[in-house]
Formats: sequence, structure tokens, C-alpha cells
Amino acid sequence: MEKEEAVYIELQKHLDKQAVGFPATKSGVERRILKHIFTPEEARIATCLSYKSEPLETLLERAGHLVESSDALERLLDRIQKKGGIETHTKDGIKYYCNAPLVVGMFEMQLNRLTPEFIKDFKKYIHDKKFGIEFLSTERPQMRTIPIAKSIRPQHRAGTYDEITQLLTNAEGPFVIHECICRRKKEMEGDPCRVTDRKETCLGVGSMAQATLASGNGRQISREEAISIIEQNQKDGLVLQPSNTEKIDFICSCCGCCCGMLRMQTSLPKPLDYWASNFQAAVDAGVCNGCGVCEKRCQVGAVRVAEKNLPAKVDLNRCIGCGLCVPTCPSNAISLSKKKTEVEPPQTREDLYEIIMANKKGKLGKFKLNMKFFIDAVRTGRTDLLR
Repeated sequence: MEKEEAVYIELQKHLDKQAVGFPATKSGVERRILKHIFTPEEARIATCLSYKSEPLETLLERAGHLVESSDALERLLDRIQKKGGIETHTKDGIKYYCNAPLVVGMFEMQLNRLTPEFIKDFKKYIHDKKFGIEFLSTERPQMRTIPIAKSIRPQHRAGTYDEITQLLTNAEGPFVIHECICRRKKEMEGDPCRVTDRKETCLGVGSMAQATLASGNGRQISREEAISIIEQNQKDGLVLQPSNTEKIDFICSCCGCCCGMLRMQTSLPKPLDYWASNFQAAVDAGVCNGCGVCEKRCQVGAVRVAEKNLPAKVDLNRCIGCGLCVPTCPSNAISLSKKKTEVEPPQTREDLYEIIMANKKGKLGKFKLNMKFFIDAVRTGRTDLLR
């Protein structure tokens, strides 16, 4: 038993050295998560991969001592991938493999493998301070928020990476639609989504779509169907969160009641310091009648109407610039404004991970981040978040 446990400890340490870390906790719950996905044999194989995509022949040089042949290694890798433990994609007829982070990655691939035990362990892990600091300490976040189409105006001169239709038009297929795992998880916990009752809302694109199809978690659709689904997601009031890259891998359509990312946002005193977004909402106090529609529409609690008939106010520490509040304002009092400094996302996920790896924080950096959280909570009057 001790020998088997050591295999999972070794995999945890290996994953923690990748672009998006996987830290150990005092409870050891991270090992239970790994056991849900990997057998001991598969865990050993997974330690031979990295965040960089590599072909089978390269991996065989590192994992050859663990398998009988190249075919045996390929069968093992494919078996792990079907369970969501690693990612694969094919380019020019050659299959590539890489480690997947817990989020966005292994967790999302558990869509058809969710159990009450896994949900309990996952919740315990992501609420652990060790995971939170690791997840927030990356130089660039894995996701970003872009405005819904109806909130963008020509004067914004939005980059193609901030326009959803252009992103989908320029994207390389295939396109795969699948159920949102966050909503399924919340439904299994007896707390269904309060924003939409539609199931298939999350989109995989390109290499992520290939991995999703291989694991049996989604169905392939056309580009036109993808655009239509995303249009409906915007009408329903869902926040658009694609991968933080110009060449998108996925587009999540998120709600504040279920989405892990948006729920994390509400637990931070100054969440915009860890967020990627180029827009923010602005209210014309002279036009606003205080009806409160924007407050109900906002998924992150960034808009408030203190008293009836008083103008709404936007908390710029929390507004993620999703634009959901704009088209539903009956008096046209709220609009998006572009931030002074526009952040252009890296071209690909490989580029994003290279940036994260080059700026990976050590113990001192994480200590400073912890102190920042404390100071921000005091300065913003949100000391309740320190509990």
C-alpha cells in the first residue's frame, strides 16, 4: 500500500512542476483525485509527459522501461486520455500527448465520470489555500472574459480576440459541444442552475475538441452550429470565457451560480488583479433610473443599486467587462468602456504555458501573493473573505 501511495505522490510532484501547478495539501485529498483518474501503472506513465505536446517516439525514450513496446505505450496513453488524465491531439497524421492541468483540463474531462465522492474531493481540494495560491499565481490566467456581441460598438475598435464571432470565424476546427460540467456537478448536489436550463453550452475547438471527442464527452458540430449556440448562450445571460489565447481552444459560457471561476471571483477582494479582460462597465448617472435590471443580470455582483430609483454603481474591482448588463438596460444608461491598457493574449496555448513557466512563482512569490490578499481584504473592507 505504501508503494502504491508513493506512485501518486510522485505524480502529484510531477504535475506541480508543470505550467499550472498541482500542490500537495495536508489532507492528501489531491491523491484521491489522482486515484479517481489513474491506476498506479497509468500514474507512472503520466510522469513521463510534460505540459508540452510530444509524439509517441519521444515519450518512448522516457517511458520505454515501463512498457513492453511502442504499441503497449500507445494503448496506455490512449486509455489515460479516455479518462481525462492527459490530452492528445493529431497534427499532420501524428498523435501528440501532454499532461493536463487539473483546471482547465482533467476536471472538465470527468463529465461522464463524476461521482459524489469525486465531487466532494474536488471541492475540498479547490477550496484549499494551497491550490488557491497556486492557481492565482500564474503570470497569465488560463481564461479571459470577452464581451457579448451586443455590448460591443464600432468605436470600441475591439481586437478580433475580443469579438466572439470573429474568434469562431477564424478558429480551426473541429468544433465540439458538450454539457457544462459545473452545472452538472451543481445539479448532482441538488442545486441546479438558476440562469439556464440548457445543458450543452460549452464549446471545444481544435486540439481541445479532438481531446473531448476522444474521451467521449461531446459531439461534433459545424462552425455555423457553434456560432448559433454561442448566440443563444449570450441571450440566456451567460458570460463568455474563452481560452486566454488568440487561437482559441475552448469557449466556456458561465453563470455565477455554478461556474467555479466566477464563484472564485466572488471570494477575492480585488479579483480583477487576477483576471484577463479589456473592458469594464460604466453607468451614466444622469440617465439611469435605478431599475436594478443590471444588478440582476450581473453574474459577479459588480453592479449594485443601493436604493430604489438611485443610479446603479459599478465596482471596478469586480467588473469583468462581460457586457451582459448593456443590451438589457431599458434606459440605455450602461455601456462598456475599453480599459486604458489593452492586454493582447498570446497566440497559442503553448505560448501561454511558456509565459507561465518562465514566470512561475516560488515560495517568496506565493508568500507575497498571500500578503496581498490580506491587505486587499482590509483596504476594500472585505475582511469577511479572510475567514
